[in-house]
Order: sequence, then structure tokens, then C-alpha cells
Amino acid sequence: MDGESEVEEKMSSLTGERGERTPPDYQCSVLCESLQGSVDDKEDCPLMRAVSCSWVSKVYRLPTETDCWMLVKEKMSESPLTFHIPTLLLDNLIKEEKARIKELNDLCDLSPDWDGLRSDIIAHCRQLIGWYEATVSELSRMRASSCFKSSQRKADRHLQFVPTNLHLQRMEVIHDPNTTGECYDVITVGAAANHHMSFKHGGLKRLISKHTGSSPLSFSPGEASRARALLASVAQLQPLIFGLSEEVLASSLELSPTRLQQALNRLAYQTEQFVHALKDELVRSTLLAIHTLSLAPSRGHAPIPTRNGTLGNHTSANQEGLPAVVPEYDEEDWDRTWANVAMSFNCLTVMMDRLLGREELTPDLMSSPQQEATSSYVSSYPGGSRQDQLLPLVLTLRECVREASQKAKAAMNVVLLQEALAASHHHAPALTHRRDAVFSQALGVLVCGVALKVYESLDKPEVLLQFHTAGVLVQFEVLLSTYGEEVGMLEDMEVGVSDLSGVAFCVTTATSDHPDHLLPTLRGTRGSLVVELRLPGETFCSLPQELQAGGLIRVCPVLFNIGINQNQSLAERFGDCSLQDRINQENCELLKSYCSTFRDTPSGGAGQDIEQLLSSLQSSIGSKKRKNVEVLWSAASVCRRVNGVRVTSCKSAKDRTAMSVTLEQCVLLRDEHTLRNTHFNTALDTMRSEGCRMENVQKNVGMRRYAFSRVQLLTFPRTYRPPLGTYSSSRHADMERHRQRDK
Repeated sequence: MDGESEVEEKMSSLTGERGERTPPDYQCSVLCESLQGSVDDKEDCPLMRAVSCSWVSKVYRLPTETDCWMLVKEKMSESPLTFHIPTLLLDNLIKEEKARIKELNDLCDLSPDWDGLRSDIIAHCRQLIGWYEATVSELSRMRASSCFKSSQRKADRHLQFVPTNLHLQRMEVIHDPNTTGECYDVITVGAAANHHMSFKHGGLKRLISKHTGSSPLSFSPGEASRARALLASVAQLQPLIFGLSEEVLASSLELSPTRLQQALNRLAYQTEQFVHALKDELVRSTLLAIHTLSLAPSRGHAPIPTRNGTLGNHTSANQEGLPAVVPEYDEEDWDRTWANVAMSFNCLTVMMDRLLGREELTPDLMSSPQQEATSSYVSSYPGGSRQDQLLPLVLTLRECVREASQKAKAAMNVVLLQEALAASHHHAPALTHRRDAVFSQALGVLVCGVALKVYESLDKPEVLLQFHTAGVLVQFEVLLSTYGEEVGMLEDMEVGVSDLSGVAFCVTTATSDHPDHLLPTLRGTRGSLVVELRLPGETFCSLPQELQAGGLIRVCPVLFNIGINQNQSLAERFGDCSLQDRINQENCELLKSYCSTFRDTPSGGAGQDIEQLLSSLQSSIGSKKRKNVEVLWSAASVCRRVNGVRVTSCKSAKDRTAMSVTLEQCVLLRDEHTLRNTHFNTALDTMRSEGCRMENVQKNVGMRRYAFSRVQLLTFPRTYRPPLGTYSSSRHADMERHRQRDK
């Protein structure tokens, strides 16, 4: 195949016991030729070359319960997305940090304390930009010659954002040369964790909880967006109102009532928009929260941010360490502030009607009691020229608008500063860096898996509609122990996988069929990234209309972890497995929620089967069985039923991952393709000793040997043990192998 390094295929003829009936040899060769052609055509297309490269393959001939042969082709490939996605993400993060710096610099009327906080956050943003620009430069140099990060480089400083040992594992099964084979894909990758920063103080889950400030002024991303929109509205409308009020005064000197009324109508419209914007509950709640801490801008005080990002104050604190509440604060103060704008404009309107000799009152912005008060207020003005009578009212309107703008800006500045503070993890740029790096690794896996799933579903409109309606389920099967450093890795990966829920996909048209033009692109910011999958024009036109119109494909990531090695035995006997139990239980609920949505899609016909699998999964999680790998099997079965993306991971995606992937392949062959039970273990041992996963081990460490000792394997579940001769037989042999690897 063009651009691929195809390893010489090895035919493993697994014959049964003496006397078993087997099909004639010529039928096997015909099937083999058909398989080779179908696989090559499928994986040599431009779309596949955009997400996969450097294929390695093995072919097996296996007997079935129906006394026939089936051919199984096991393939493994690297992915150009290994470096492409981290580079795109880093470029996006650099733009986001620069935009945050500009936004913070544009904030005005800050107190000295808040201005100091702004300076600190800007310094942290610039520090991140420096780190990320250096990483992009290094990745750009590396990606020109490689699509692979080996397990030995998982702690490399310049490769923190790159997923470790990322591969696509594919198994295609063919029974009949006249039919299309069935494919099973799984993405294998090392744990999405920042090995360079180590795990001395735990992983992201623990570190974030330590650095999260205790300030009551915390805001969601949606509230921060509303704050930006309100600030933009105020910045636009305030000068418009001031300018139109000047136009009203200028028109009052003329003898044309029509022009004066037109100027007033334009002012009325802009004032109404201004008042509508100020009615946002976010302003009121923020001012109340600030004032509760004795920090209300109206009292001349400003919030004092402490070094960890929490808010201090000028007044003494009570016994619990919280600032005393100002008793005289009126919660309706903000409502009166924006209402004064409406009242002052209506005074201007009443005066205008009086000057023009009209009795009627325009009631657009005020109620009947307000109208009476306004009429009384206007009647108190002395006579004079039109301009003399309108000028005090215009000045009052301006003052009310200015006061409301200042309060709104002060409140929204606090919202944006608190959001920037939260984004920097409360003065911890290294923690932000760690989280971005972990997310980058998880994102590379996600894009690879979802892209492959969408590409293989292009001829299945019901599946594509399912993705648009319910999203894509992405199931991470993790084999980390809850002992030692792997606890930190699991804490990193939990946060990284959870952050993927803010990613969405859309489909666009590529400019050509060249693989470089079909590579995915990114847009958006942290928490709201959109990945654009680019398709050739003809393929794009065959998509459902919902996707052609730009409809998004959401993602539902779930993570299930079961430790299987000797360290997990120590954790179960002498340590703590609560982290694993909590993760599995929480993600089981997420999986149930997704399946509930899936039932309403065109593909949701297997509801009863899924219910049974979910019940089995819940029972397995609730049981106290040690190394309960049934949790992983049930979750994987549900994932395949709902057309989800399967991801298998351990520390390096090398040894434990090999045991899991090969076991899953043989279980599928037995349960879905009637592989003879008497040949199950033989097929499993052959795949582990001669298959693609052994090639992966050799590519990572330079030796065809798993990193297990015989003593360690005694603690493994039986089906996760490799065959004899593929692992070290003693601790001395382990040490010798590591010495050779270090050289």
C-alpha cells in the first residue's frame, strides 16, 4: 500500500484435535486473497491515510464450531494525529491566552487590589504562552519525521502534550469471500497523564482540589460569557445615549417638532436597550455577593484578592473567618439604579410632550405611579427656552446612565477576573499547564477514535443520525492500579477524560482529496472546542442534512478502571481502592444516561440487550470481587452495542494493554464468530506471542518480550497472562532486560 510499511504476513494454521473435519486447503487461499484486497482497498483510501499510517498486519486461519475456516486479519497502525492534534491545540491555547491578556488589559476602573490581581494573571498567561510556543516549535520539528511517541519517552519534557504509544488496532473477520468482512476497532494508548511533572503530590484530581479557592464569587463559563456580552452592550450603548441626548438638545433649538421627535425616538430605543441589558440578574447577584463581603463598589471599597485567589476585605472578620455583612445594604439598590435610568428618560419624555403642547404621556418604560411622580417632578421646573428646560433632564439622564454603567462594569469586571483566576487555577500556571497537557493527550485519542467511527459509518445514515442526536460514546478501558504512582496517573486521566465532554465535532468539505487537506482542524477555547472533520465533496453531499447544515456531534466520554497487576493486589489487601470504585460508579451513571438517550435514536433497537448489560455492569461494580474484569467486559459490550469508540489504556499501552486487546479479540471471535472453544487458548497465545501487540512491544523497547516476571503474573487474572517464553522468567532477567533497554 502507498505510504505504508506492510510487515510480511504470517499464516498461523491452528488445527484442532486429530480426526476433526477441516475444509479443503484451496478454499483457504481464495479467502486469503479476498481478504487482502478488501482490507487494502478499505485502508488505502485518502480518509484512512489522514488518520492512520505505517500499518503492521498478521493473518490467522482459525476453525469454527461449524467445521469451517475463518480468516482473521489483525492490523495495527500509527496515526499522524499523534502530533497533529497537540500542535493544533497548542496554537489554540496560545491564541486564547493572548486574547485573555487583551481582555484583562481592556478592563477599566479597577481598584489597586484588583489591578494587582490582573497583573499577576497576565504574568501567568505570558508564562504559559512562553512554554507553549517552545513546545510547538519542538513538535513541529519532530512531526516531520515521526508519527509515534514511544513508551520510553513518556516523561520527555517536549512531548508532554503528545499521547504515548497511540495506535489503531483493527481486526477483520471473513467467513465467505463473497461477503464483506466485519471489522472491530480499538484505540490503544498510554495513560493520559503528565509523567514529566511526576506524581509526588498526586494527580490532577487531587491537585485541583488543593488549589481551588474558597471564594463565594465563583462563576460558570456561561456567566462569564454573559458578562462579556453585557460589557460589550454597555460600552456600545452608553456613548450612543450620550450622543443622542446631545442631538435632542441641538434639535430643541430648531423650530421643527418633527426632527425633535425623531431624535427623541432614537434616544428612546437606545435607552430601552440599555435598561434591558442592565436587568440581567447576574449584575444584581454579583453586586450583592461583593457587598456581602463588605466590598461593595458603592461604598468606596474594592475587593482585596489574596494570593490564593480568595477574596479578603477592609473590615474585620467574624469568628468563622468570614467578613461581617454590612447590615445597611439594600438588596434592591441595583434595581433602583437601572430604574432611575428609565425614570429620568420618562421625565425627559414628559417635558418634551409639555413643550410640544401634548397631554399624552408615552408609557414605554414606567408604570402609573412612576408617571404621576414624573409629572409632578416636571411641573416643578421653571419656564424658559426649550433647551433650558430640557438641559437639566438630559444631564440627569446622563448621570443615571453613567452610574449604572459604572456599577455594571465593576460587577462584570469581577466576574471576568474571577474566571481568569479560575482558568489559572488560582495562581498555579504549572497546574494549568499540567491539565492542558493531559487534555491534549486525551484529545488526540478522541479525535482519532471519533474520526475513524464517522468514516466507517459514512454508508450508515442511521448511525450518523444517532451521533447527531445522542452523541458518540467514547469508552476508556483503563488497567491502572490504585497503588503508588499509578494513583496519580489515574487522577490525571480522570480529569482529562472528563474534560473531553466539552468537545464537539462537525463535518465540513475539504478543498481536495489530499490527505493533508483531510486532516481535522480545531476551533474554540478550553471547555468549548469544536473539531472539524473534513470530507471530500462527494462524500459530504451524501451525509444526512442535519450534518451538512453544520449540526454538531457531541461526545460522551466514560472511564472504567480495573487494576490487574501485582500492585493492585497490594492495594486491595493493604491500600485503598476507593478512587477506582468512585470512578466506576460515577461513569456507570453517565453510561446509563447516554443509553437512555440512545434508545430514542434510529439505531436504538437493541434496548433490552443493553438493559441486561447495564444491569450486569452495575452488579459487577457493586460486588466486592477483587480485580473484577467483568466490569470492563460489560462496559465494552455496551459500547459496541451503541456504536461507540473503544479505547484501551494502561501505563504505556504496551504489556497490560496487549493482554486486554488480544483477550477481547478472541472473545469476539468466540462469541460472535463461533471460534471453537478448544482453540480459544491457542488463538489467544498465538496473538500474544506472534501478533501485532508483540510487534508493538518490540517497537517500544527493542525486545520481543513482555515486562512481566513469572512471580508477578501469579497475581494476574488467568486470561490476562501471556504464554510461556514471552516474558522474563526471573527478577534477574527483568533487571538484565531493563539494563539493555537503558543502553
